[in-house]
Amino acid sequence: MSRSNRSAPSSPPGREVADRYREQGYFFSSTGGSPVSSVVGLTVLDALRDEDLQGNAVRVGGHLKHRLEALAARYDLVGAVHGSGLYPGLELVRDRTGLAPATEGTAELCERMLDLGVVVQPTGDHLNILKIKPPLCLDTAAADFFADMLDLALAQLGHGHRHAG
Repeated sequence: MSRSNRSAPSSPPGREVADRYREQGYFFSSTGGSPVSSVVGLTVLDALRDEDLQGNAVRVGGHLKHRLEALAARYDLVGAVHGSGLYPGLELVRDRTGLAPATEGTAELCERMLDLGVVVQPTGDHLNILKIKPPLCLDTAAADFFADMLDLALAQLGHGHRHAG
């Protein structure tokens, strides 16, 4: 169709068009089709394969989850360990029976972790889940450092042990 045969809309799209985007989802990309972004994307995929980052996420993530589950067994504040690989989350609760969200305790713990050199942020509707998103290249020593600092912070804040070990 030649440019002269195209007609411009006489008015902006109405509510019906906007609602269709809301129902069907929408896509936005400021880099779509750029040769540079394509090269960057392929380079990332090469690194994922060449450095076995998916395998590392499974191995180190499994180790980290085991460490987090051990903390959950020791501290009443930890209500549940969620997630898999290197995307775990700790749900923090005021009481283990009713599972009331520990919003204040979570904020306190995040501040203490920052004092110990670890950045962790709360997430969730009640801001009571620790968002743990390390890089895919995380090694076991760094995962242990994180778990050790979390253990120390929980102990220093007096969040109550279930049993000593």
